[in-house]
Amino acid sequence: MDAARLRCAAAIATATAVPAARALPIRRHPAFFRVPAAVGLRFSSCRIPVPRRAAAAMSSSAAAQGTEHEADAWYAVPGLSLRDHRFAVPLDHSSPERGDTITVFAREVVAAGKEYISLPYLLYLQGGPGFESPRPTEAGGWLKKACEDHRVVLLDQRGTGLSTPLTPSSLSQIKSPANQSYGGFCAVTYLSFAPEGLKSVLLTGGLPPLGEPCTADTVYRACFKQVQQQNEKYYKRYPQDIQVVHEVIRYLSESEGGGVLLPSGGRLTPKMLQCLGLSGLGFGGGFERLHYLLERVWDPVLVAGAKKRISYYFLKEFEMWLDFDQNPLYALLHESIYCEGSSSKWSAEKIHGEYGSLFDPIKATEEGRAVYFTGEMVFPCMFDDIPALRDLKEAACLLAEKEDWPPLYDVSVLNNNKVPVAAAVYYEDMFVNFNIAKETASQIAGIRLWVTNEYMHSGIRDGGSHVFEYLMALLNGKKPLF
Repeated sequence: MDAARLRCAAAIATATAVPAARALPIRRHPAFFRVPAAVGLRFSSCRIPVPRRAAAAMSSSAAAQGTEHEADAWYAVPGLSLRDHRFAVPLDHSSPERGDTITVFAREVVAAGKEYISLPYLLYLQGGPGFESPRPTEAGGWLKKACEDHRVVLLDQRGTGLSTPLTPSSLSQIKSPANQSYGGFCAVTYLSFAPEGLKSVLLTGGLPPLGEPCTADTVYRACFKQVQQQNEKYYKRYPQDIQVVHEVIRYLSESEGGGVLLPSGGRLTPKMLQCLGLSGLGFGGGFERLHYLLERVWDPVLVAGAKKRISYYFLKEFEMWLDFDQNPLYALLHESIYCEGSSSKWSAEKIHGEYGSLFDPIKATEEGRAVYFTGEMVFPCMFDDIPALRDLKEAACLLAEKEDWPPLYDVSVLNNNKVPVAAAVYYEDMFVNFNIAKETASQIAGIRLWVTNEYMHSGIRDGGSHVFEYLMALLNGKKPLF
């Protein structure tokens, strides 16, 4: 999958920001959120604390070595210096007395030669939920620009990357799901419950919906409309793919069991095929990648009379596009990011049904209409058709019915916000609806918006340093107010 999200463990924020950032509400929320929707939280100039010995027993690998914080030596990639940090933090911040801990990993990044210069921190929270922070290979894009004046912290949020990762294999060790939070949405939670610890906030495609106990239905109704528009634009660019997809749908529906086996042992069905829209319709370059993938959907017929078959290349690529075997938290907790005191009840599946036959691949094929791909939606069938998710189906159903989610945001605090905030709002964002984002922005006092259709949801990745520079200019007064 092209992009990413999760609840922020806030280890760097609480360790490096002012003490007020330790406010408990941000730590207690057991929800989370995806896709290069990113957030930058800027803290005061200071250093990550020197590793110190822990008094309490710990259950993580870091704990086994008797430390609360471990910092490795500096190392380098072209143009950057990096240092890895591991923190032992409570598994449950609301019950630290239990003594259970996990490891949270963060990578400190500075421009080469600035390792010991005092710089303000910029905390990067990856989108998702369930994806680790970027792994720098060289100085480039937004990171190169950010490191000119900041000490960047790339945080692997709880359950991702090197932060006690929750994978299909590790999740099989526990009986209850771990709950986390997410990038831009997480930043608005910081603004609600711990604004004293923030110097400023940068948001890219990450303004959350506000005002309802569960906003999932509102979000998906808006997103399905945007997904429909993206499909129409895709088929206008590649009208030949209408027939290609029809042939694939007919092949799948006529196959034994209504689908074909994937290399992992999962099943590609007509509804699962539609999930290619998640990456293919919402990111820069996605249309082209989807078209080129469909070009190779069939094996060549090498022997006269041989049956037509979907190619191994296509089946393998399909699995790589979804990527749930490495990032199961994205599917498991995705709808929970919208919940405050109410359940989602498989919202995407429910709203999908409201559209009748519009997103029905078999009826669309029978009627000669274009088969619409779906977007950022998680459906119950995924927990049957994707092997890595099958053991999590029961947990996913429990989460879909869970109602006692704590508050995510405090609108009254946001209305009186004093922290400088700059946000990139993408007009044609398929993941974070423009109208919903604009409504949320109206609730955050003092926010500066940059509305653009130059980028899709992946603007922070696709735009190099441009997006970062533009948002910093909004904060620094280099862009006019009107």
